[in-house]
Amino acid sequence: MATKYQRLLLNFVAFTAIVLNSCKSEPKHDQSAIGRVHNITEIKGEERAILTSPPFVPPPITRTYATKVIVDLEIIEQEMEIADGVTYMFWTFGGTVPGSFIRIREGDFVEFHLKNHPDNKLPHNIDLHAVTGQGGGAEATFIAPGYEATFNFTALNPGLFVYHCATAPVGMHIANGMYGLILVEPKEGLPEVDKEFYVMQGDFYTEGNYGESGLQAFDMNKAIKEQADYVIFNGKVGALTAENSLKASAGETVRLFVGNGGPNLVSSFHVIGEVFDNVYMEGGSLKNHDIQTTLIPAGGSAITEFKVEVPGNFILVDHSIFRAFNKGALGILAVDGEENKKIYSGKSEPGIYQPSAESVKSKNKTREIVSITPEQQLAAGEKLYQVNCAACHLADGKGVAGVFPPVASSDFIAKNPEKAIGAVVNGLTGEITVNGVKYNSVMPKQALTDAEVAAVLNYVYTKMNASETRVTAEQVSKIRK
Repeated sequence: MATKYQRLLLNFVAFTAIVLNSCKSEPKHDQSAIGRVHNITEIKGEERAILTSPPFVPPPITRTYATKVIVDLEIIEQEMEIADGVTYMFWTFGGTVPGSFIRIREGDFVEFHLKNHPDNKLPHNIDLHAVTGQGGGAEATFIAPGYEATFNFTALNPGLFVYHCATAPVGMHIANGMYGLILVEPKEGLPEVDKEFYVMQGDFYTEGNYGESGLQAFDMNKAIKEQADYVIFNGKVGALTAENSLKASAGETVRLFVGNGGPNLVSSFHVIGEVFDNVYMEGGSLKNHDIQTTLIPAGGSAITEFKVEVPGNFILVDHSIFRAFNKGALGILAVDGEENKKIYSGKSEPGIYQPSAESVKSKNKTREIVSITPEQQLAAGEKLYQVNCAACHLADGKGVAGVFPPVASSDFIAKNPEKAIGAVVNGLTGEITVNGVKYNSVMPKQALTDAEVAAVLNYVYTKMNASETRVTAEQVSKIRK
């Protein structure tokens, strides 16, 4: 049995332990980041949202208070071109892919009307990532053709959010073009810029291969395997090229609202020849600076801001680069204005590079194409074409609509062998017309020998144009000089 003093000692130890334990500091959590309190302010007045088709954006919001905003959005199923000569049955919000751009303000109370056109074949709904509530609105908006659904929400979080159809099978509805962007401007607004544009990437899965003409049906098997035939901006190959290019002037500031509808692929968004001064990461409030390429997940977004200091054609791409040059993820920001040689000089006067005799000897051993049969020359030309030409003009020579002209069945190639030679050995810049279509891009000169140029052009003439025209190394040499 414990003595009186032992009991006193045990009680003292227990009491001390309790005191010491109570003095330990609890870990502190940033309560502002978890369960942030959203102050729902008084709603003043009412207005109808201005909805715009891509690549255009509604004007910035200038009011300093929350209001009731009425949004009317119609679902339309319609056949449209996905590439020149290729059509697809798109399911759309507002008749475009991506759907109409919606712009509201943090704290706004939104009355959302979703209408399913009577001529449509299927039920649809909408899930807006900006909505706090079951299904982002999907549960409240499931409607058959010829019906309308209405629900309300308060825009609690600022940011750039994706919306999409969430009707089963969800992936199929998104893959057919049912996605768009909704911007919830922060209460303090966004910094003023000169130009704003709406760009959204999507991957498409067709029964036919890329460029195969006619009406193409959705291929569920390819979609499940994530084997996209098309990866495109704004619903069509060439939607942002040629006469549809985005326009700006040197010295202006540009903001791109960029989304990725998916349904599967992550976008590595990049503008060739520019650096993003600001990127709002994943469309949220965190801002990063001096970014070359930004990742945009499927079902995500980003806001990029930059100043265009010099004129030129700045190319928008998914830098998973075969998607750009072989699947359509390519656009143009055409910037006019005065050159600034201090920032970018452009092409300087060409110099003369004279390799060593041993280098020339070694090069000729590995690359010379002489004293061979026509069949051997065509085989060599095919290999050279795949290495040097196919990235832009594609393996079948059909080119990229609005960007790179075709070399197959090309009247430019057929009528102008001297110009064709000149384009390969000296490069080609400026506007040309091929098969009645105008192109205005840049082809750099190719580092090929005279014999190699003859071989690749003879392959193009023979296999892609069914032409009897033949080019010799001697012809190439004369034009090169």
